[in-house]
Amino acid sequence: MMKMQGIVVMMEEKINYQNKLLDLVKTFNDKPKLLLHSCCGPCSTQVIDFLKDYFIITIYYYNPNIEPFEEYLKRKNEQIKFIQKFNENSQNKIEFIDCDYDNNTYKNLVDNIEQIKEGGARCSKCFYLRLENTAKKALENNFDYFGTTLTVSPHKNSQVINKIGEDIANKLNIKYIYGDFKKNDGYKKSIEFAREYDLYRQDYCGCLYGKDLQNKSMKKEEAIN
Repeated sequence: MMKMQGIVVMMEEKINYQNKLLDLVKTFNDKPKLLLHSCCGPCSTQVIDFLKDYFIITIYYYNPNIEPFEEYLKRKNEQIKFIQKFNENSQNKIEFIDCDYDNNTYKNLVDNIEQIKEGGARCSKCFYLRLENTAKKALENNFDYFGTTLTVSPHKNSQVINKIGEDIANKLNIKYIYGDFKKNDGYKKSIEFAREYDLYRQDYCGCLYGKDLQNKSMKKEEAIN
């Protein structure tokens, strides 16, 4: 069991969130407007390709966790590059909303829990920050739904992310699209898209805390072997 900001996730009770998404889109007569938080260009590729037939998509790039700033800019520019190339060959045009870097907000949020292992409270707080910001932006701009590309990664827990999205949706009275985009070879397809569009694929999630812990783990493993 994990508790975070009023969310209790029973890890043994797994829900197929991709099926919940498929059930939702079957109810549509027209395409609703979706504000889709994207963590990076490569992860967005397969998700956009999957959702384009069901939603009018606007990508929202809010990732204050990414460090250093040069890395943040590099990933943002790759996101923009993908959208531009995708739009050249698609009738389903994708819009893009940029925002401030806001790294201090992230730093203050995870103060004193920097060294918690990947996938723990630091990551959950980061997910909550980014999804709540997306939901508020969606409300301000009259989107029908908000969602995220985060679940395409095999390193991200879809149960935790979707519970966070659901909690925010209930709190702010806005609709959230569930999803587990890694299913049905979603992650593999995102890698193939990244190669096709010649996108930079980063080797760490985003924050320097996670990168530092990852490097320490790799060095420890090398020492054992």
